[in-house]
Amino acid sequence: MAEAAKYAATGRRKHSVARVWLKPGTGKIVVNDKDINEYFGREPLKMIINQPLEIANVVGKYDVFVNVAGGGHSGQAGAIRHGISRALLLTDTTVRAKLKPEGLLTRDPRAKERKKYGLKSARRRFQFSKR
Repeated sequence: MAEAAKYAATGRRKHSVARVWLKPGTGKIVVNDKDINEYFGREPLKMIINQPLEIANVVGKYDVFVNVAGGGHSGQAGAIRHGISRALLLTDTTVRAKLKPEGLLTRDPRAKERKKYGLKSARRRFQFSKR
């Protein structure tokens, strides 16, 4: 018996990396072997994750399985959103016209700037003392 098609993609945001699998199903979302409500407590993070599914009008049509590592909860939610968007392209190429204008296919490059030597933080200097 043939197994239902699985669509895999990778999403990234800040230091987070999410491996996402879409499988035809009932619409459940599992993150690191936990339900989305158990893994992400805050409602805005769940809205971020569901955004590409709502824009593509496929809510409840795919089960989403995610392994995510690195960063904090906000970065992980952004990585999952990016991964789901890229996986949706594999299911149907016509959703690109909906996802692209919303900026969901672009990897957000903003990350924490590294600390430089001789400075207190990335750009903050020590207070100048003339005497």
